Amino acid sequence: MNTTKPVLVRAAEAEVLSASGVTLFADVAETGGHLTSHRSILKPGTAGAPVHRHGQASELFFVLSGALRVLIDEDIVVLRQGDFLVVPPNTTHAFEAAGDEVTEVFFVLTGAKPRFDYYRLLEGVYRGETDPAELGKTSDLYDNHYADSPTWNNRLG
Repeated sequence: MNTTKPVLVRAAEAEVLSASGVTLFADVAETGGHLTSHRSILKPGTAGAPVHRHGQASELFFVLSGALRVLIDEDIVVLRQGDFLVVPPNTTHAFEAAGDEVTEVFFVLTGAKPRFDYYRLLEGVYRGETDPAELGKTSDLYDNHYADSPTWNNRLG
């Protein structure tokens, strides 16, 4: 028997984190542990996420508008409107806006730990209210493990 209830989040009810450009839709508590989802709006030249990996979660990217540069292990690809990508667990990845227009991306993480408090913490970093070092202390809590990538570091080189 399915004990998970449908989840409906109206646009006007979604939590918007304006400094980071993230809109929160549904976290694992609301989806019976199945997934967490959000949308990010990135201005041209804006970093989305530094190099990291998730030990448990797969991350789905769907580009709604604009272009997104994505690191996938040692490859860099550019996703454009309508492109879809799934990054499996333990795959190093990063992303940023690419091009001269606003980029809007819908994300879903499956097999994820609760993540909304991570995005709220990140919002504090964007607002200058939280030390960025606090993010590094939460790697296990949010399954967001930062890494290094010479490929990503030299991408514009």
